[in-house]
Amino acid sequence: MNSTPALPACCTPLDAHWPLPTTLPDTVLLSTHFDPARLLGDDFQRSAVEAPASIQRSVAKRKAEFLAGRICARAALQQLEGSSVIPAIGEDRAPVWPAHICGSITHSTGRAAAIVANKQHWRGLGMDLENLLNTERAERLAGEILTPAEMQRMTAGSREQLALLVTLTFSVKESLFKALYPIVQKRFYFEHAEVLEWSEQGDVRLRLLTDLSAEWCHGTELDAQFGMQDGQLLSLVSISA
Repeated sequence: MNSTPALPACCTPLDAHWPLPTTLPDTVLLSTHFDPARLLGDDFQRSAVEAPASIQRSVAKRKAEFLAGRICARAALQQLEGSSVIPAIGEDRAPVWPAHICGSITHSTGRAAAIVANKQHWRGLGMDLENLLNTERAERLAGEILTPAEMQRMTAGSREQLALLVTLTFSVKESLFKALYPIVQKRFYFEHAEVLEWSEQGDVRLRLLTDLSAEWCHGTELDAQFGMQDGQLLSLVSISA
């Protein structure tokens, strides 16, 4: 049996802690913290991760987050089914998973994570990690991210919740795209979905505002979940088989 390649110096040991309110059966979620300042020139080689040309030309931050995300993805697949596949970057920039696998990779400042499952159990998984916006930035971005109905609901709440609401809305819509795009093969944007409700316990309800396919049409509702840790928000949309 092949030994697991060494972790690069820029990454902490992989963490299997489930950071969200509801654990998904038959999935593997792994995360790591990474420090671009500790990235070494031969870290890709030592970790047995091939850097695509676009990554080779990138700055240290992009190299480190790509490396950290792919290491999480490979280890998650290894744990799920014993394979050592590292998803390549597709033409649409999304990870290319084995045909029987669905998964998602995400990263933000200093942290990366991946989740995988067999399509027998889950049709789609979308995960997104975001730094919590400050209130001023949230106010500036709200008009780009929120639908008119979301804006109306947001203004009815307190200003203290504004940053969380805008960050949450951005993140769960990113997760929704990651979960659904591999299924429908059709791009959609922030205005094509809305957050109907959410709870401080981490539950979210979403609704599609566009037709993506005969199955995924305007008015379809889905559940999501999120969790907060160290000033970062992690969201997940999961579509069962």
